[in-house]
Amino acid sequence: MSTNETFSTSESELRAKQEKPELRQANQAQIKENDLVYTVDQSPPWYLAFLLGFQHYLTMLGGTLSIPVILSGPMCFGDKPLVMAEVLSTVLFCSGVVTVLQTTFGVRLPILQGGTFSFLAPTLAILSLPKFQCPSTSQVKGNSTGNVDDEEIWKIRMREVQGAIAVSSLFQIFIGFSGLIGFLLRFIGPLTVAPTITLIGLSLFHVAGEHAGNHWGISMMTIAFITLFSQFLSNVRMPFPAWKKSKGFYFARYPCFKLFPIIIAISLSWAVCGIITAAGGFPDDPKSAGYKARTDARTQVLQEAKWFRFPYPGQWGLPTVSAAGVFGMVAGVLASIIESVGDYYACARLSGASPPPKHAVNRGIGIEGIGCLLAGLVGSGNGTTSYSENIGAISITRVGSRRVLQYGGIIMVLVGILGKIGALFTTIPDPIVGGVFMVMFGIIAAVGISNLQFVDLNSSRNLFIVGVSLVMGLALPNYMNAHPKAIETGVHEIDQIITVLFKTGMAVGGMTAFLLDNTIPGTPEERGMTVWRKLITGNTDGSADKSTASIHTYDLPFGLNRLSKYKLSKYVPFIPYYPHEQAGRRQGEGETPDTPRDNPVNQWL
Repeated sequence: MSTNETFSTSESELRAKQEKPELRQANQAQIKENDLVYTVDQSPPWYLAFLLGFQHYLTMLGGTLSIPVILSGPMCFGDKPLVMAEVLSTVLFCSGVVTVLQTTFGVRLPILQGGTFSFLAPTLAILSLPKFQCPSTSQVKGNSTGNVDDEEIWKIRMREVQGAIAVSSLFQIFIGFSGLIGFLLRFIGPLTVAPTITLIGLSLFHVAGEHAGNHWGISMMTIAFITLFSQFLSNVRMPFPAWKKSKGFYFARYPCFKLFPIIIAISLSWAVCGIITAAGGFPDDPKSAGYKARTDARTQVLQEAKWFRFPYPGQWGLPTVSAAGVFGMVAGVLASIIESVGDYYACARLSGASPPPKHAVNRGIGIEGIGCLLAGLVGSGNGTTSYSENIGAISITRVGSRRVLQYGGIIMVLVGILGKIGALFTTIPDPIVGGVFMVMFGIIAAVGISNLQFVDLNSSRNLFIVGVSLVMGLALPNYMNAHPKAIETGVHEIDQIITVLFKTGMAVGGMTAFLLDNTIPGTPEERGMTVWRKLITGNTDGSADKSTASIHTYDLPFGLNRLSKYKLSKYVPFIPYYPHEQAGRRQGEGETPDTPRDNPVNQWL
């Protein structure tokens, strides 16, 4: 008996009995067409859900590892692996908490939340201000107060970033729960998104070069491994031992290279570095080139790290807030919102759910804002957003269960509390990390460029907008970095706000593209808005309507869906409204009594 057949005797059977015969037949046909083992509302056995949740954790780990590494230099804890480990544990802890919140109370799709590169560009711009420049080693050692001030050096910078993320997240919370997201999307199209996302990847190339430069040979080997596994061997299924009650033990083929190319590449490169280190192939002088390729360069952190460490708000001190930091971080919030909306509809299609209604999208963006607020208060140095990589994993595993991601969130929380695990990952040699960065940042830039597929690239208007936006997003930050005191209005706070904005390439390029795209005359088809809006709403070819779940997938849990029957819900953008007294009229119009009525506040979307 297959896993899917086993489940059919439980929840799905009960739901099928409650549905009309014609709806049940349609759902059964759609399940066969989508070929999902578990759809969004179905729950695998707990042990299978745990294993699949752990798989989602491994899928997001590659991108998450890079966040504290990128922040370590500008925040002045690059030579403190224990701090790096604690920040990584905090990122995982916050990601797990927000994943559980999002899958339970938010958009209620099997979508994982994790750190985002959208916040890195404004963070680096904030930390590049003159007052946040890292002191030299001699200055730190010459300070009479010793280790206290040494710790305070990076904590001051972390608290500044915390405050910026926490306050800017209030903007995202408002955008989500007020229903304004639909209004904003009327003016944001592929010509705005393309340069914004592209500049995120391009602005981080120097970080990749710095880490890869510790040993270019190891970095190139890592890139070669990633290329081999993600491109050449992506369709190869490796045999693994498995067991079923009907078959007993057998070998099942699994697309491990397609799911975990980064993790496998890091593991192999790490093993090679370990062999070379044991053979004495790397120098043992910390000042020598190639020393950071050693696997024992930071092993001391494994002894220093605590077994259990619970991240909590204010663990680095009380967050500080500055107008410059908040304005700069809002650019990251907007980029994160746009990316997440598209992820919701993609996740719904792959998990067998109907396209998310407006109240679910609003709630999802609002919960992401709450997640960023939590991350800002706890001190991960980053926000949270939806992970596209894990959405792709659903199409491979054919498991779109919400319960699996809830288990994955719990696993991330537990890993975030276990300090030794975070410490282990910080011992990865820098050249390996540099090789991963080279690939990841290149892909981010390419994903941004791919949004231009929706616009008319034969239009001189569109070419002008894209070209000017990209050059502005590269040239202005480069000039500001070379001339940090170029802005002098006479008001220090205004100087800092303008400086941070102009140093954030994605903000400069995105704002330039936004203004040009909405002011230069052009048809919706030429701008790509027609196809873009269909993509955002999941109605490109009608495939989004072929779902295996009802609209009640997005209802609030734990009896909170009772709020939907009150007329007050009609004016709350994040709660569905089911006016049962009008069911008869709606049925005559081709709707069912359970179809949620459009919320007037949601008409923007």
